[in-house]
Amino acid sequence: MNDVTQLHLHVGQEIGVSPWLEVGQDRIDQFANAIGDTQWIHVDPERAGRESPYGGTIAHGFLTLSLLSRLLQNTIDMSRLRMGVNYGLNRVRFTDAVPAGSRIRGRFVLARFANIKGGRQLTWGVTVEREGSDKPVCVAEWVTQQYD
Repeated sequence: MNDVTQLHLHVGQEIGVSPWLEVGQDRIDQFANAIGDTQWIHVDPERAGRESPYGGTIAHGFLTLSLLSRLLQNTIDMSRLRMGVNYGLNRVRFTDAVPAGSRIRGRFVLARFANIKGGRQLTWGVTVEREGSDKPVCVAEWVTQQYD
């Protein structure tokens, strides 16, 4: 999808699938420090290797969620927009873990489209997949606003 002004023609359709994005330990550590959640399951590879059911550290669910913006920007050309705003989430589920070093991608379905003053409000059905897994790691209904 290269023209965001034509999105209204695609309600109910998958708009795109992002490229894969690696979620490495450095990214997890930086996120943990930024939000103050340094629980061992995220930041202590040795302990997580011994005690975690995942065999190592995993990304915070909120890290996965925070990457939605990046995944969408890597899927749709938004260079013609003046700005975009995260308006909120109607529903979020973290359905599986993201082990450190995994690669994830987002699938974006345009669920709803509404014109607003100066732009549009979009409701996305998002599924975040982990490479090599049949089970998604996050399923969300995400609301954004785009301004021309």
